[in-house]
Amino acid sequence: MKNILISGYYGSKNGGDEAMLAAILETLRGLDGELKFTVISMDPEYTKKRHNVEAVAWLNIWAIVRKILSADLLISGGGSLLQNVTSRRSLYYYLGVIMLAKLFGRKVMLYAQGIGPICGNLAKWLMNLIVNQVDLITVRDKGSLAELGRLQITKPKIFCTADPVLAIKPVNLDIGRKILAKLAIDSSNVKIGISVRRWKGWENCNLNLAKALDRLFETYRAEVVFIPMQFPEDIKAAKQTAELMTTKATVIEEELSTQEILSLVGCVDVLISIRLHALIFAGVMGVPMLGISYDPKIDRFLDSIGEKPLGTLASVTAQEIYQAVAEKLSQDKICKAHLKGLNDLALLNAKLAIELLKGCE
Repeated sequence: MKNILISGYYGSKNGGDEAMLAAILETLRGLDGELKFTVISMDPEYTKKRHNVEAVAWLNIWAIVRKILSADLLISGGGSLLQNVTSRRSLYYYLGVIMLAKLFGRKVMLYAQGIGPICGNLAKWLMNLIVNQVDLITVRDKGSLAELGRLQITKPKIFCTADPVLAIKPVNLDIGRKILAKLAIDSSNVKIGISVRRWKGWENCNLNLAKALDRLFETYRAEVVFIPMQFPEDIKAAKQTAELMTTKATVIEEELSTQEILSLVGCVDVLISIRLHALIFAGVMGVPMLGISYDPKIDRFLDSIGEKPLGTLASVTAQEIYQAVAEKLSQDKICKAHLKGLNDLALLNAKLAIELLKGCE
C-alpha cells in the first residue's frame, strides 16, 4: 500500500479548495483503490469527516515530519499555493513543506498548481532553488507554465494540464432542485447564480452588479441566487450586494458540500462569478458562465475555454453585466469541446502521479 501526503489550502471551508481535494482523491482512488491518504489541514477533524482521510494540523510540524517519513509521495496542490499576492507568508509555508519532503528523500509532485504571481527577489530565488528539486510538476494553465519559465524552473518534468476539479463527474440536479424548493424559488423562472468575494475594487463591482441584477429581474423576472464558496466570508459579501438591490435576491447562508454546490450550479441558467471554482463548477455542469476578474487565474481559465472576463472588479459596469447575461440567455450553450479537452488534461494529473508512485517501488 502506497502512502500519499497532500499539502494544500484545506480545512478552511473554501468550497473551491475542498472540491479540488475531493477531485484529487476521487481520480487517484479511481486509478488505485489501495492508496492511503493523509491531508495537511487547517481543521483536521473537518477534513477527516468531509473526505474520509487521515489529517494532521498544518502547524503541527512534528506530526507533518512523521507523515513525510511514512509517505511515498508528497502532493503539493492543487490551487494557487505558490504565489505571494494574496498572502506573503503562505508561499514560504508551502515551499517549506516541499523542502522538508526533499530533505527526507521523498518524491514530490506539484499537482495542477496555478503558479504566481511571485513578487520580490527572495521569493523568486527560493522558488527557483526549491521547486527545481521536485520530481514532477503539472500546472493548470499556460500562464503558470510561463511563470515557471520566468523563474527559470526547468529541471523537473513539467506538464500543462488542467484544474483537478474539471475531472469531477457531473452530479444529479435533484439535490439542487430540493435546495431551491426549500428556498421557495420558482423553478420555472430564469435563475441567475452569483458567486462573489471581496477584493480590491469590490465597491465598484458591488454597486454595478446590484444595478445589473435589478435590471435582469425587471426584464426576465429572474430569480437571483447567491451561492457561497468560502464559508462564511462569501455570505457577508453576498448580503452587501443583495442590500443594494431594490428587487428580490436569495442568499444561501449555510455551508454546502461539493455535490450540493455542483448540483445547485447545474440548476441555474447563467452563473456570474468572481470565484474561480464556481466558474469551473459551471463548466463541469454545462452551465453558461461569466467571470469577473480579480486575479490572473480567472483570466487564464476563461481563456482556456475561449471566453474572456467581463472586466475587473474595479472596471466592470452594470451595462456590461446585463448585456453579457442577456447574450448568454439567448445562446444557452457553452463550448463543450474545450471542456472535454480540459477534462482529459485534469485526469492526466492523476495518471502522472500514479506513474511517479510506481517509480518509488
